[in-house]
Formats: sequence, C-alpha cells, structure tokens
Amino acid sequence: MGAVTVIGLDIAKSVFQVHGIDAAGTIVIQRQIRRGQVLPFFASLRPCLVGIEACATAHHWSRELQHPGHQVRLMPPAYVKPYVKRQKNDRADAEAICEAVTRPTMRFVETKTCEQQSVLMLHRVRFMLVKQRTRLINAIRAHLAEFGLVARVGREGADELVQRVRKGDAPIPDLARACVLALAEQLMLVRRQILEMDRRITAHSRASEVSRRLAEIPGVGPLLASALVAHVPDPQSFSCGRNLAAWIGLVPKQSSSGGKERLGGVTKQGNRYLRSLLTMGALAVIRYAQRHGTRRPWLVALLARRATKVAAVALANKMARMAWAIMAKGERYREPVIMQAA
Repeated sequence: MGAVTVIGLDIAKSVFQVHGIDAAGTIVIQRQIRRGQVLPFFASLRPCLVGIEACATAHHWSRELQHPGHQVRLMPPAYVKPYVKRQKNDRADAEAICEAVTRPTMRFVETKTCEQQSVLMLHRVRFMLVKQRTRLINAIRAHLAEFGLVARVGREGADELVQRVRKGDAPIPDLARACVLALAEQLMLVRRQILEMDRRITAHSRASEVSRRLAEIPGVGPLLASALVAHVPDPQSFSCGRNLAAWIGLVPKQSSSGGKERLGGVTKQGNRYLRSLLTMGALAVIRYAQRHGTRRPWLVALLARRATKVAAVALANKMARMAWAIMAKGERYREPVIMQAA
C-alpha cells in the first residue's frame, strides 16, 4: 500500500467523507472527518489530486485545498452520478468522485475567485429581489381584486392601486388597508434595493475591459456583459463558441441513432440565468429589427421562416458564440458587411 495519489472528497455542512487511493488503485483512506479537521488533514498529506463535486461551498474548499499544494478538480454532479455503485451514501459518493476525477474524458469546472463569486452574488441577489418585487405586486393586485379593485397591467397599474388606497379612495376596510400599505412599503424598499444592485452591476461592468467589449454586441447590456464575465472565468476552457452555447443550454438536444440525426428543442441543461438574459437580449434586437429594420441579412431570413421566439433562441445562440470569440480571442464586435450586388 503506497502513498495517497487521488482523493475523492464528498463535502457537506459538518461531516465530510474521504476516499483515497494510491498509484495502483488500492484504497488507502476511507473515513469521515469533521469540518474543522479538513484543512489539518490535507495539510498532513503530500500534494495529490483531489476531486470534489461542483456544489455549494465547492469553490471555497477548492481554493483552501490548493494552498498546501493539492491539485483540486471540480466536477458537475451529473457527471459523477454514473460512477455511483448501487446504494447512494456518503462513502459511495466519495468513491464515485475519486473514480470520476481520474477519467481522461471528464469535464471540469474552473475554480472561481472570491471576486468572481462576489459578482455572482450581486447578480443572484438582484435576481432574488426582482422575484420578490413580482410577488409583492401580484399579492397587492390579488388582495385588492377581492374587493373589486383592479387596474391596468404593469407596474404602473399596481402603483395606481396603492395610490388609491393611500388617498382613501378605495372602499376597503381599515384592516385590509393596513395590510396593503405594509406590502406597499416592502415594494418600495425592494425597488430601491434593485436600483442599488443595478448601479453596482453597471459600475462593475464599466470597470471591466472585457465587459465593455461584450457590451458592443447588439442585445448585450451591462447586466448580461457582467454576468458573462462572472460565470465564465476562463473562456479558454471551451474549445469553441458552440461549446459555450451548449453549456448555457442553447443548442438542440439530440436523440440520434444508427447514423440518423434527430434534433429537438434546446436542451435547457445549463446556466438558466445566462440563457434567460441572452434570450431577452435577442428579443430586444428582434423587436427593434421588426420596427426599424436591420442590416443583418441572416436575421431577416430567419424571421421570414421562423416564429419570433424560435428566432430569438437562435439569435441568443449566435450571441453566445460571439461572446466566446470576444472573451477568448480578445476580439471586438464587428458589424456585418452587406455585399453590394455586381
């Protein structure tokens, strides 16, 4: 039995499972350790390959374990699952991680820095606040509809309802009025917080040279540019733009066999946040093209034969590929050149 060369680490909140093997594949370590014992345990080992599933707190432990000299590889949990034998438990998971990290075809997740995770947190908090704003508006509308008070669609309609309640024009009981005004105060607070998040995201995007180049793509604003830079720390990890689009979930899913290709809708297996932002940006470009025209022959031909939302997904795929070229190759966006007929 030799020295440990590969370790599969199944992380959790308090109890961690370790599965270590030597160069011959013999099991050397198979034990549980507490959270406070993790760093001392790995500091006592010679530098080796450590595999971890890319789940909650994985990037933190990856950074910490790299300090003693260990080579840490993060893997998507879905790619580790096929290596789990029979029953699922912490020991089986750690063994599967140890097996998966040594596979030559395994795909890995780049470890994010604290700064990159801070920007991601900024985006996630903003996304959560936007959902809270929607819930509050829907709650105000639903409660007042029980008293026969309705307004036009949109945020302005909800504001009109709140103003009627504040002025006393709405014929509702005082108890219901107090509840609606409490929701309105929460709505005002959430809106202010969203504006603050937008300000911080815009400032961060303008401070990044890569984000400024990404913002030159039609349909890409500070929000999407900042999200792309934060979610893709190393664009070189993707060999081409299509791989980035596939990672986001913007390519057709396949059900091919016997040499016959069968393509369906987009996979939606990837980063839902980036996919939604790219699709919204593509829809904005399409709406502008439908109203004012466009110099992009590809988009004109696509809109002529496909529905608007189908064209938006295709354009989002194209935007993701352009974003990869700009980030990976240091290029800038170039407007398409229309060839003049001879």
